[in-house]
Amino acid sequence: MTKHRIYTMSFASVYPHYITKAEKKGRTKKEVDEIIRWLTGYSQEELEAHLENKTDFETFFAEASKMNPSRTMIKGVVCGVRVEDIEEPTMQEIRYLDKLIDELAKGKAMEKILRK
Repeated sequence: MTKHRIYTMSFASVYPHYITKAEKKGRTKKEVDEIIRWLTGYSQEELEAHLENKTDFETFFAEASKMNPSRTMIKGVVCGVRVEDIEEPTMQEIRYLDKLIDELAKGKAMEKILRK
């Protein structure tokens, strides 16, 4: 079975779209970075290194050794699919991030987005 093409796309190629989506709704790059760091456990420097190296999505999530255990509290629909029902682990992580960015763009408070 072939992998979904998102796995081989560089995280850096999609990252600007996350920023644009947030900024269109009055949110910031800093908030997007905070969400990514919360989800993956990466430091800001590690995140920037992945962006600079154009790491693909599969590797980006595979190398995130400190994924936030609270991410399982993320529920809802992204692209017509419930994130909690996605069985493939890497795709689920990608959709968790999509859902968090959606919540940011919808004006949700950071405390709620970060499941505090």
